[in-house]
Amino acid sequence: MGMHHEQTVPRGALIGAAALILATLGLAAEARHSRATDGAQAVAVVSSRDLRFEDRPDGAVAVLDADTGREVGRVNPAEGGFVRGVMRGLFRTRKLESIDPDARFRLIRHGDGGLVIEDPQSGHTVDLRSFGDTNYASFARLLESGTAS
Repeated sequence: MGMHHEQTVPRGALIGAAALILATLGLAAEARHSRATDGAQAVAVVSSRDLRFEDRPDGAVAVLDADTGREVGRVNPAEGGFVRGVMRGLFRTRKLESIDPDARFRLIRHGDGGLVIEDPQSGHTVDLRSFGDTNYASFARLLESGTAS
């Protein structure tokens, strides 16, 4: 009672599908290479500040200028969810890579208005402009308070 129908895919369709897959992979590799090359021609740094983050007994997080030790910001308990979230992710990476949690981070403003926080120890960078104006401003305040380099 079992009927066996042999189904074959035309050879031309297989070759076409393989060509499409190879073209897609090639274009993706080219885009990635182009983005890496663009990064080498980075926009000029307008200002930067090295920061350290310290937990306080009251649940706040003090943001310190890493060079002077002066507090340049504070994230109070139940506030600053974006700053806490970004820093939690960077600290998680440090823990996974066994990097000193007390090492400094670098907050950088580029000439095109971009703002990034960079972990020089792990090499990870977070582009803060991509999270919207309010979240961007929460980090920009840390760069603008007092004097930055």
